[in-house]
Amino acid sequence: MKDLTTETFKKEIFDFEKNKEWKFSGTKPTIIDFSANWCQPCKTLHPVLEEISEEYTDKINVYTVDVDQEQELSMVFGIRSVPSILFIPVDDQPQMAQGALPKDQIKKVITDVLKID
Repeated sequence: MKDLTTETFKKEIFDFEKNKEWKFSGTKPTIIDFSANWCQPCKTLHPVLEEISEEYTDKINVYTVDVDQEQELSMVFGIRSVPSILFIPVDDQPQMAQGALPKDQIKKVITDVLKID
C-alpha cells in the first residue's frame, strides 16, 4: 500500500485539473483509502487494506490518502468522513464506500466492482 499525494494522483489516477469527465489514467483497478492519523476506524482498516494489497499485489493498486495532508484531493471527492474508500475499475466509474469495511466486504467489492477474481 502506497501513500498518495495530489500530484501523484493527477499523474497516475486522474488529472482533475485538465479533465472534466472521469478518465482513469491507471492500468490496474485501484483502491484509494481516504483516512487520517487521528481516526480510530482508519487504524482498524489499515491492516486489512495492507493484507488486500499483498493478496492482490499484481492485480490491483492500493493507495492511502491522508485527508489532513491532501485537503485539495479530499475536496475533489467531497470527503466528509473517514475512512472513505474509493474503488476504481479500469473501464467504469469509480464507486465510494464509507466506513471501515470488513475484509470479506472489500473482497466482494473487488470481485463485483473491480472485476477481479
